[in-house]
Amino acid sequence: MKLLNAGVFFILVPTLTPALDPLSTSVFMGSAAVAWQLLSSQSWLKCSLLECCNMKDTLNFSVIKMDLDRKVFGQHLAIQIVLRALSANMRSKRPRKPLVMSFHGWTGTGKSFVSSIIAENLYRLNIPRWKFVHHFSTVLHFPHLSHIHLYKLQNWIRGNVSACPRSLFIFAEMDQMPHGLIDSIMPFLGYHEEIDGVYYGKAIFIFLNNAGGDKITEIALDYWRSLKRREDIPVKKLQSLLSEEIFRNRNSGFFHSQLIQKNLIDYFIPFLPLEYKHVRRCVREELRVQGHPEDEDLIAEIALAMTDYPSEERLYSSKGCKTVASRVTLSI
Repeated sequence: MKLLNAGVFFILVPTLTPALDPLSTSVFMGSAAVAWQLLSSQSWLKCSLLECCNMKDTLNFSVIKMDLDRKVFGQHLAIQIVLRALSANMRSKRPRKPLVMSFHGWTGTGKSFVSSIIAENLYRLNIPRWKFVHHFSTVLHFPHLSHIHLYKLQNWIRGNVSACPRSLFIFAEMDQMPHGLIDSIMPFLGYHEEIDGVYYGKAIFIFLNNAGGDKITEIALDYWRSLKRREDIPVKKLQSLLSEEIFRNRNSGFFHSQLIQKNLIDYFIPFLPLEYKHVRRCVREELRVQGHPEDEDLIAEIALAMTDYPSEERLYSSKGCKTVASRVTLSI
């Protein structure tokens, strides 16, 4: 169809231009070329000025690694797994299944932030890209268990992947997802060449879940009390415990989920609780973002006030860096 349209275009143009003077002809031809670029679904001009599905098939991993290392604090395990997962997915020209990652940890530890960094590196930074990044808030989009049959989740995903194979789907607040709802998208996450003519292998699904955060914190605390470094926590052990924990946890959208039973979640990614030193870095970064000079006394004061768990040791921030911005604003 594209070749046919192009042929018609270049046949008609010469018949329209003989009566025009050279300058008018040049203007006409230039305008026609621009119009053709804008009408073409994947043209370089349209993708520079407007929104289109012009995804990168290879990420610049040095750039995304630099973003994660510079902007995300205290999450060496999460960064390591995310980079490995993206690398494996992008190396394949036609992945056998979509990339499915489930982020777990306390609020404020960076789950949403990391997902936004992934989105920024998947699409061109100088054009709007959110048409192909789909955020689902459980509380907003799926509030009622009794209305599960009304949530047309399958149709939504099918339509968006048809429009852009490299679509990114982010499901937030999975711990409040009605049980059974997420299993409705199971066919799209499996090993299928195509489903009804649609190929899903380039899509990426990210689930954000507070469920499992207590288990992660318990393990991190045990390591600290045993005088071991958090960097030495074995990631495979943590991932295995996470999958078991959220499968049995009624406060999880994955409670008895077939996605776990059928091993369709590729990576369970732990976000560790943030220590005093990590919160200090959050405060320092927030001061920079708000345009304030670094004030070491203020940084220490805010970070110390936020480090509140457990009540005896006060080792971790129970809210992560969630309220750092408002605390900085109130303190200036």
